[in-house]
Amino acid sequence: MASKGSGGTTMMRAGEIEKMSVEQLKAVKEQADLEVNVLQDSLNNIRTATARLEIASNALHDLSLRPQGKKMLVPLTASLYVPGTLDDADKVLVDVGTGYFIEKTMVEGQDYCERKISLLKSNYDQLLEVATKKKSIADEVGAILQVKLKQLAPTP
Repeated sequence: MASKGSGGTTMMRAGEIEKMSVEQLKAVKEQADLEVNVLQDSLNNIRTATARLEIASNALHDLSLRPQGKKMLVPLTASLYVPGTLDDADKVLVDVGTGYFIEKTMVEGQDYCERKISLLKSNYDQLLEVATKKKSIADEVGAILQVKLKQLAPTP
């Protein structure tokens, strides 16, 4: 009843959709809507991660411009800062996930951020394409379902 499209996603042809019963259409519509919602959540997560990396990249750039020995506030959490002194502006700790940090030079740290941003943007574009296809399927199924429901409704 379904054929495989690009990327392994199930794509249905209009003819197959029109042959489905109302119950099948409701199930397909519900499933497609659920998948669209999951993809939207993933897109939002990617956007958030990209924004954080861009902020980190900008912070690294700003940090590289400060002279050694400069007094500054160091963030421990999003809302807690402690006073500190810049000791070595050429070495930074990069959070690579799950509580692991790697010491890198400032240039390597900025390069790491830019590579991650590029990867996330690529993933975002791919996910957006899949979400758009799923949304169009959900809309198409919804339209066909509406037509079938109108045909089944008693006319006064």
